[in-house]
Amino acid sequence: MSAARTVTLQVNGQARSVTVDPETPLLYALRNDLGLVAAKYGCGVEQCGACAVLVDGEKAFSCTLTVEQAAGKAIVTLEGLGTPDAPHPLQKAFEAEQAVQCGYCTSGIIVAAKALLDANPDPDLPAIRLALQDHLCRCGTHSRVFRAIRRAAQEMKTRELRA
Repeated sequence: MSAARTVTLQVNGQARSVTVDPETPLLYALRNDLGLVAAKYGCGVEQCGACAVLVDGEKAFSCTLTVEQAAGKAIVTLEGLGTPDAPHPLQKAFEAEQAVQCGYCTSGIIVAAKALLDANPDPDLPAIRLALQDHLCRCGTHSRVFRAIRRAAQEMKTRELRA
């Protein structure tokens, strides 16, 4: 391990500094140093998706990505997608479809769905399944999750047409 040093991260549109060992997993810096707790520790080996965040618009596993690797890149967590007063269409759709039970996996799934919809605004069911293949949900809400993502895609498309 290296000595701790100050690293500036671009998180949810803001420059945020943390003083950590540069090899610290990004997840720990997000949760412990920045108070962003939506991403969760699940497995630590990129097998469950609970820690997923967006890095330069792509889904990334913050449990294995180091702070040093993330420095200088645009990081977006679930907290950066919407607010309680103005939720992102995915957040609204997950609520409308009741796609959450325990909620442990939800932030990672929503972040992965955001990356999917940014790349493919009208995904079919096989595309959604592929995008979520690295995400485990033990509550069994998969069909609701798929409906929520399709609902959000439609809402985002309707918004775009109105704009």
